[in-house]
Amino acid sequence: MRIGRFAVDIFSDGVFKPDGGSMFGVIPKPLWEKVKPADERNRVAMDMNSLLIRDADHVVVVETGAGSKLSVKQREIFGIETPRLLDELKARGVGPAQVTLVVNTHLHFDHSGGNTYRDGEKIVPTFPRASYVFQRLEWEDAMHANERTRGSYLPDDYAPLEAVGKLELIDESVEIIPGVRLDRVQGHTRGTQTVRVSDRGETLFFSSDFMPDRHHLPLPWISAFDLFPLETLAAKRLILRRAIDERWIVGFTHDLPRLGRISESDAKYRFDEVAD
Repeated sequence: MRIGRFAVDIFSDGVFKPDGGSMFGVIPKPLWEKVKPADERNRVAMDMNSLLIRDADHVVVVETGAGSKLSVKQREIFGIETPRLLDELKARGVGPAQVTLVVNTHLHFDHSGGNTYRDGEKIVPTFPRASYVFQRLEWEDAMHANERTRGSYLPDDYAPLEAVGKLELIDESVEIIPGVRLDRVQGHTRGTQTVRVSDRGETLFFSSDFMPDRHHLPLPWISAFDLFPLETLAAKRLILRRAIDERWIVGFTHDLPRLGRISESDAKYRFDEVAD
């Protein structure tokens, strides 16, 4: 898809399977299972999506999926198969050394696992020329995870980046390159950030996990993984209104890898896919 001078692709690193009840919070299972059927272990299949953003001077990867470092047990628990990130990039003509920026919306393992890989006894950056960009608050919380959060953070995904000088920590809202903006949206975590790509009157918005798929468009449908659910609610009200009024193209972190527009009718939100 073209957004002005940018070529933007959305693709999946593969599927993971979190607990369905956790994914939909206070929404009763008879409601959420109509749109997202659970398996025999009450897990729901969610894609781990990435964005590839390119112009003449930059190659930006947003989200790196679960990566290749998880143990067999971890993969079995979450139903994760072979990661596809590098193959998907290769299919689009991009090698690891061509990537100039990597953005993680937050540092949970299903978003940052592909930041690094094991090279013998060492853990090294997957993208050797890239700076890795995320919110300072997210870095601090990931590096000092607590009893509530540490199950979602795996330090090998991000801590090794500091030693090799690859970190670019930002605060609040920053235009990382002209036309690509990151905004901190507290809700899922304190340091979650969204991505907006804007050029020549078009805007593409990548939501992050405060609104992980189209089934979370209804305002009360908020994941139990969100640390600040009322902040999520406030962010959804504001961002959905803007997305509709300004006709943003929208992509989700955990939906099928596709882009679309949001509309509202009879107080209900709808997502309609758009062609490339």
